[in-house]
Amino acid sequence: MAAAAWLAAPLCAVHAADYPARPITLVVGFPAGGGADTVARIVSDKLGKILGQAVIIDNKPGAGTTIASDFVARAAPDGYTLLLGSSNLYGSDKLLYKGVKYDGTRSFTPISRWSSAPMLLAVHKDVSARTVQELIAEARQNPGKLAYSSSGNGVVTHLAALSFEKAAGVNMLHVPFKGGAPSLQAVASGDVQLTFGTPPSVLPMAQGGKLRVLAVTSAQRSPLFPAIPGMSEAGVKGYDYTFWFGLFGPAGLPPEVAKKLFDASTAVLTDPEVKARMEKSGNEAAPSRSLAEFREWALAEGAKSKELTERSGATNE
Repeated sequence: MAAAAWLAAPLCAVHAADYPARPITLVVGFPAGGGADTVARIVSDKLGKILGQAVIIDNKPGAGTTIASDFVARAAPDGYTLLLGSSNLYGSDKLLYKGVKYDGTRSFTPISRWSSAPMLLAVHKDVSARTVQELIAEARQNPGKLAYSSSGNGVVTHLAALSFEKAAGVNMLHVPFKGGAPSLQAVASGDVQLTFGTPPSVLPMAQGGKLRVLAVTSAQRSPLFPAIPGMSEAGVKGYDYTFWFGLFGPAGLPPEVAKKLFDASTAVLTDPEVKARMEKSGNEAAPSRSLAEFREWALAEGAKSKELTERSGATNE
Protein backbone atom coordinates (compact mmCIF):
# COMPACT_ATOMS: atom_id res chain seq x y z
CA MET A 1 0.00 0.00 0.00
CA ALA A 2 2.85 2.36 0.86
CA ALA A 3 4.49 1.61 -2.48
CA ALA A 4 1.22 2.22 -4.33
CA ALA A 5 0.77 5.58 -2.60
CA TRP A 6 4.39 6.51 -3.41
CA LEU A 7 3.82 5.67 -7.08
CA ALA A 8 0.46 7.51 -7.22
CA ALA A 9 1.87 10.81 -5.93
CA PRO A 10 4.07 11.60 -8.96
CA LEU A 11 1.33 10.41 -11.33
CA CYS A 12 -1.09 12.90 -9.76
CA ALA A 13 1.49 15.66 -10.08
CA VAL A 14 2.06 14.82 -13.74
CA HIS A 15 -1.70 14.84 -14.34
CA ALA A 16 -2.03 18.30 -12.76
CA ALA A 17 0.99 19.59 -14.67
CA ASP A 18 -0.47 18.42 -17.97
CA TYR A 19 -4.00 19.66 -17.24
CA PRO A 20 -5.76 20.65 -19.39
CA ALA A 21 -4.61 18.52 -22.29
CA ARG A 22 -7.86 18.86 -24.25
CA PRO A 23 -10.92 21.16 -24.40
CA ILE A 24 -13.03 21.64 -21.25
CA THR A 25 -16.83 21.49 -21.25
CA LEU A 26 -18.68 24.02 -19.09
CA VAL A 27 -22.27 22.88 -18.55
CA VAL A 28 -24.89 25.61 -18.08
CA GLY A 29 -28.40 24.72 -16.92
CA PHE A 30 -30.06 27.46 -18.97
CA PRO A 31 -30.50 28.08 -22.70
CA ALA A 32 -28.32 30.47 -24.65
CA GLY A 33 -29.19 34.13 -24.26
CA GLY A 34 -30.00 34.20 -20.55
CA GLY A 35 -28.10 35.66 -17.61
CA ALA A 36 -26.17 32.52 -16.68
CA ASP A 37 -25.20 31.90 -20.29
CA THR A 38 -23.91 35.49 -20.59
CA VAL A 39 -21.67 35.11 -17.53
CA ALA A 40 -20.44 31.75 -18.77
CA ARG A 41 -19.45 33.09 -22.19
CA ILE A 42 -17.73 36.23 -20.88
CA VAL A 43 -15.56 34.25 -18.47
CA SER A 44 -14.97 31.11 -20.52
CA ASP A 45 -13.49 32.96 -23.48
CA LYS A 46 -10.65 34.40 -21.40
CA LEU A 47 -10.40 31.28 -19.22
CA GLY A 48 -9.65 29.16 -22.25
CA LYS A 49 -6.85 31.49 -23.31
CA ILE A 50 -5.23 31.34 -19.87
CA LEU A 51 -5.51 27.55 -19.65
CA GLY A 52 -4.41 27.00 -23.22
CA GLN A 53 -7.47 24.96 -24.16
CA ALA A 54 -10.93 25.92 -25.39
CA VAL A 55 -13.75 26.06 -22.84
CA ILE A 56 -16.88 24.91 -24.65
CA ILE A 57 -20.32 25.95 -23.36
CA ASP A 58 -22.85 23.11 -23.24
CA ASN A 59 -26.36 24.44 -22.53
CA LYS A 60 -28.54 21.79 -20.83
CA PRO A 61 -31.71 23.63 -19.73
CA GLY A 62 -34.70 22.18 -17.96
CA ALA A 63 -36.01 20.99 -14.59
CA GLY A 64 -34.68 24.03 -12.79
CA THR A 65 -31.04 23.33 -13.85
CA THR A 66 -31.15 19.82 -12.32
CA ILE A 67 -30.50 18.15 -15.70
CA ALA A 68 -27.22 20.03 -16.01
CA SER A 69 -26.28 19.54 -12.35
CA ASP A 70 -26.96 15.80 -12.45
CA PHE A 71 -24.90 15.46 -15.63
CA VAL A 72 -21.85 17.05 -13.98
CA ALA A 73 -22.35 15.20 -10.68
CA ARG A 74 -22.04 11.92 -12.61
CA ALA A 75 -19.10 13.03 -14.76
CA ALA A 76 -15.53 11.82 -14.29
CA PRO A 77 -13.67 14.05 -11.79
CA ASP A 78 -10.90 14.90 -14.23
CA GLY A 79 -11.54 18.62 -14.72
CA TYR A 80 -12.93 18.30 -18.23
CA THR A 81 -16.61 18.57 -17.28
CA LEU A 82 -17.51 21.58 -15.11
CA LEU A 83 -20.71 23.29 -13.99
CA LEU A 84 -21.83 26.88 -13.70
CA GLY A 85 -23.88 26.51 -10.53
CA SER A 86 -25.49 28.41 -7.67
CA SER A 87 -27.07 27.96 -4.24
CA ASN A 88 -29.87 25.67 -5.43
CA LEU A 89 -27.37 22.78 -5.54
CA TYR A 90 -27.41 22.67 -1.73
CA GLY A 91 -30.86 21.31 -1.01
CA SER A 92 -33.57 23.30 -2.74
CA ASP A 93 -33.26 21.16 -5.88
CA LYS A 94 -34.08 18.04 -3.83
CA LEU A 95 -37.10 19.78 -2.31
CA LEU A 96 -38.48 20.73 -5.70
CA TYR A 97 -37.62 17.74 -7.91
CA LYS A 98 -38.24 14.10 -6.98
CA GLY A 99 -35.57 12.61 -9.18
CA VAL A 100 -32.62 14.58 -7.79
CA LYS A 101 -29.93 12.24 -6.44
CA TYR A 102 -27.02 14.65 -6.01
CA ASP A 103 -26.17 16.59 -2.88
CA GLY A 104 -24.31 19.89 -2.92
CA THR A 105 -21.94 18.98 -0.12
CA ARG A 106 -21.05 15.50 -1.40
CA SER A 107 -21.52 15.54 -5.19
CA PHE A 108 -19.51 18.59 -6.23
CA THR A 109 -16.16 20.33 -5.80
CA PRO A 110 -16.69 24.08 -5.32
CA ILE A 111 -13.98 26.03 -7.14
CA SER A 112 -14.75 29.78 -7.21
CA ARG A 113 -17.53 32.32 -7.29
CA TRP A 114 -17.66 34.08 -10.65
CA SER A 115 -20.37 36.73 -10.43
CA SER A 116 -22.74 38.52 -8.10
CA ALA A 117 -25.55 40.97 -8.81
CA PRO A 118 -28.99 42.11 -7.75
CA MET A 119 -31.90 41.06 -9.87
CA LEU A 120 -34.34 43.42 -11.54
CA LEU A 121 -38.09 43.55 -10.93
CA ALA A 122 -39.52 44.22 -14.38
CA VAL A 123 -43.08 44.49 -15.68
CA HIS A 124 -44.68 44.44 -19.11
CA LYS A 125 -44.72 47.89 -20.68
CA ASP A 126 -48.52 48.13 -20.47
CA VAL A 127 -48.84 47.20 -16.78
CA SER A 128 -50.50 50.14 -15.04
CA ALA A 129 -48.26 50.04 -11.94
CA ARG A 130 -45.45 52.57 -12.17
CA THR A 131 -43.94 51.84 -8.75
CA VAL A 132 -43.39 48.79 -6.55
CA GLN A 133 -46.05 49.99 -4.12
CA GLU A 134 -48.60 50.29 -6.92
CA LEU A 135 -47.71 46.75 -8.02
CA ILE A 136 -48.17 45.46 -4.48
CA ALA A 137 -51.54 47.19 -4.24
CA GLU A 138 -52.68 45.53 -7.48
CA ALA A 139 -51.47 42.11 -6.26
CA ARG A 140 -53.40 42.51 -3.01
CA GLN A 141 -56.56 43.47 -4.84
CA ASN A 142 -56.23 40.40 -7.11
CA PRO A 143 -54.62 37.62 -5.03
CA GLY A 144 -53.23 34.75 -7.09
CA LYS A 145 -53.97 36.44 -10.42
CA LEU A 146 -50.94 38.65 -11.08
CA ALA A 147 -48.58 36.30 -12.94
CA TYR A 148 -44.79 36.30 -12.82
CA SER A 149 -42.39 34.24 -14.91
CA SER A 150 -39.18 32.55 -13.82
CA SER A 151 -36.43 30.55 -15.47
CA GLY A 152 -37.48 27.40 -13.59
CA ASN A 153 -38.71 26.07 -10.26
CA GLY A 154 -36.23 26.60 -7.45
CA VAL A 155 -33.73 28.76 -9.36
CA VAL A 156 -32.81 32.32 -8.39
CA THR A 157 -35.52 34.00 -10.45
CA HIS A 158 -38.14 31.91 -8.62
CA LEU A 159 -36.63 32.30 -5.15
CA ALA A 160 -36.37 36.07 -5.55
CA ALA A 161 -40.10 36.20 -6.27
CA LEU A 162 -40.94 33.91 -3.34
CA SER A 163 -38.94 36.14 -1.03
CA PHE A 164 -40.73 39.21 -2.41
CA GLU A 165 -44.16 37.66 -1.87
CA LYS A 166 -43.29 36.99 1.77
CA ALA A 167 -41.84 40.46 2.41
CA ALA A 168 -44.67 42.29 0.61
CA GLY A 169 -47.48 40.09 1.92
CA VAL A 170 -48.84 39.19 -1.50
CA ASN A 171 -49.77 36.03 -3.40
CA MET A 172 -48.99 35.84 -7.11
CA LEU A 173 -49.17 33.15 -9.81
CA HIS A 174 -45.87 31.48 -10.73
CA VAL A 175 -45.27 30.51 -14.39
CA PRO A 176 -41.90 28.71 -14.80
CA PHE A 177 -39.95 28.47 -18.08
CA LYS A 178 -36.80 26.66 -19.17
CA GLY A 179 -34.40 29.58 -18.93
CA GLY A 180 -34.15 33.35 -18.67
CA ALA A 181 -34.69 34.09 -22.37
CA PRO A 182 -38.15 32.45 -22.70
CA SER A 183 -39.11 33.79 -19.26
CA LEU A 184 -38.42 37.36 -20.34
CA GLN A 185 -40.08 36.82 -23.71
CA ALA A 186 -43.27 35.84 -21.88
CA VAL A 187 -43.27 39.20 -20.10
CA ALA A 188 -42.41 41.14 -23.24
CA SER A 189 -45.29 39.50 -25.12
CA GLY A 190 -47.73 40.15 -22.28
CA ASP A 191 -48.37 36.49 -21.44
CA VAL A 192 -47.38 37.28 -17.85
CA GLN A 193 -47.23 40.65 -16.11
CA LEU A 194 -43.85 40.65 -14.38
CA THR A 195 -40.62 38.86 -13.57
CA PHE A 196 -37.59 38.96 -11.32
CA GLY A 197 -34.90 38.61 -13.94
CA THR A 198 -31.14 38.69 -14.18
CA PRO A 199 -29.72 41.94 -15.58
CA PRO A 200 -28.29 40.36 -18.77
CA SER A 201 -31.78 39.07 -19.59
CA VAL A 202 -33.79 42.13 -18.56
CA LEU A 203 -31.67 45.07 -19.71
CA PRO A 204 -31.82 44.55 -23.50
CA MET A 205 -35.63 44.31 -23.44
CA ALA A 206 -35.94 47.27 -21.06
CA GLN A 207 -33.71 49.34 -23.30
CA GLY A 208 -35.85 48.28 -26.25
CA GLY A 209 -39.00 49.53 -24.54
CA LYS A 210 -40.61 46.12 -24.09
CA LEU A 211 -40.28 46.10 -20.30
CA ARG A 212 -40.15 48.61 -17.46
CA VAL A 213 -37.83 48.11 -14.50
CA LEU A 214 -39.37 49.10 -11.15
CA ALA A 215 -36.55 48.23 -8.73
CA VAL A 216 -33.43 46.22 -8.04
CA THR A 217 -33.81 43.35 -5.59
CA SER A 218 -31.11 44.57 -3.22
CA ALA A 219 -32.22 46.64 -0.25
CA GLN A 220 -30.26 49.69 -1.42
CA ARG A 221 -29.51 51.06 -4.87
CA SER A 222 -26.80 49.13 -6.66
CA PRO A 223 -23.70 50.89 -8.03
CA LEU A 224 -24.33 48.85 -11.17
CA PHE A 225 -27.73 50.56 -11.60
CA PRO A 226 -27.60 53.85 -9.66
CA ALA A 227 -30.77 55.23 -11.29
CA ILE A 228 -32.98 52.33 -10.14
CA PRO A 229 -34.40 52.34 -6.58
CA GLY A 230 -33.64 49.56 -4.12
CA MET A 231 -36.38 47.65 -2.33
CA SER A 232 -36.00 49.54 0.94
CA GLU A 233 -36.48 52.85 -0.88
CA ALA A 234 -39.40 51.29 -2.76
CA GLY A 235 -41.10 50.52 0.54
CA VAL A 236 -40.46 46.78 0.88
CA LYS A 237 -38.67 46.52 4.21
CA GLY A 238 -36.60 43.45 5.01
CA TYR A 239 -36.20 42.41 1.38
CA ASP A 240 -32.65 42.04 0.09
CA TYR A 241 -31.91 39.46 -2.61
CA THR A 242 -28.84 39.06 -4.80
CA PHE A 243 -27.84 36.14 -7.01
CA TRP A 244 -24.52 34.59 -7.89
CA PHE A 245 -22.94 32.02 -10.14
CA GLY A 246 -19.85 29.96 -9.45
CA LEU A 247 -17.68 27.24 -10.92
CA PHE A 248 -18.08 23.66 -9.70
CA GLY A 249 -16.58 20.32 -10.66
CA PRO A 250 -17.67 16.78 -9.78
CA ALA A 251 -16.79 15.45 -6.34
CA GLY A 252 -13.30 14.02 -6.14
CA LEU A 253 -11.68 16.61 -8.41
CA PRO A 254 -7.90 16.43 -7.78
CA PRO A 255 -6.84 19.35 -5.55
CA GLU A 256 -4.15 20.39 -8.03
CA VAL A 257 -6.72 20.64 -10.83
CA ALA A 258 -9.14 22.57 -8.62
CA LYS A 259 -6.34 24.98 -7.67
CA LYS A 260 -5.36 25.50 -11.31
CA LEU A 261 -8.99 26.30 -12.19
CA PHE A 262 -9.29 28.60 -9.18
CA ASP A 263 -6.13 30.52 -10.10
CA ALA A 264 -7.22 30.83 -13.73
CA SER A 265 -10.68 32.05 -12.66
CA THR A 266 -9.12 34.68 -10.40
CA ALA A 267 -6.89 35.89 -13.22
CA VAL A 268 -9.88 36.19 -15.56
CA LEU A 269 -12.18 37.92 -13.07
CA THR A 270 -9.59 40.53 -12.10
CA ASP A 271 -8.85 41.39 -15.74
CA PRO A 272 -10.08 44.97 -16.41
CA GLU A 273 -11.61 44.04 -19.79
CA VAL A 274 -13.56 41.13 -18.30
CA LYS A 275 -14.73 43.26 -15.36
CA ALA A 276 -15.96 45.92 -17.78
CA ARG A 277 -17.83 43.35 -19.88
CA MET A 278 -19.40 41.88 -16.77
CA GLU A 279 -20.55 45.29 -15.54
CA LYS A 280 -21.96 46.12 -18.96
CA SER A 281 -24.04 42.93 -18.76
CA GLY A 282 -25.28 43.90 -15.28
CA ASN A 283 -23.02 41.64 -13.26
CA GLU A 284 -20.14 42.22 -10.89
CA ALA A 285 -17.03 40.04 -11.20
CA ALA A 286 -16.77 38.47 -7.75
CA PRO A 287 -13.84 36.04 -7.44
CA SER A 288 -13.51 34.10 -4.19
CA ARG A 289 -10.52 34.64 -1.92
CA SER A 290 -9.68 30.93 -1.81
CA LEU A 291 -11.07 27.48 -2.54
CA ALA A 292 -11.91 27.07 1.15
CA GLU A 293 -13.63 30.45 1.36
CA PHE A 294 -15.87 29.63 -1.60
CA ARG A 295 -16.71 26.19 -0.21
CA GLU A 296 -17.88 27.64 3.13
CA TRP A 297 -19.63 30.62 1.52
CA ALA A 298 -21.53 28.47 -0.99
CA LEU A 299 -22.60 26.13 1.80
CA ALA A 300 -24.01 29.05 3.83
CA GLU A 301 -25.78 30.51 0.80
CA GLY A 302 -27.20 27.09 0.00
CA ALA A 303 -28.65 26.79 3.49
CA LYS A 304 -30.43 30.12 3.03
CA SER A 305 -31.80 29.00 -0.34
CA LYS A 306 -33.05 25.72 1.11
CA GLU A 307 -34.76 27.49 4.02
CA LEU A 308 -36.50 29.89 1.63
CA THR A 309 -37.73 26.98 -0.51
CA GLU A 310 -39.01 25.16 2.56
CA ARG A 311 -40.86 28.26 3.74
CA SER A 312 -42.44 28.66 0.33
CA GLY A 313 -44.32 25.39 0.67
CA ALA A 314 -43.16 24.28 -2.78
CA THR A 315 -43.48 20.54 -3.41
CA ASN A 316 -41.61 17.99 -5.50
CA GLU A 317 -42.50 17.83 -9.18
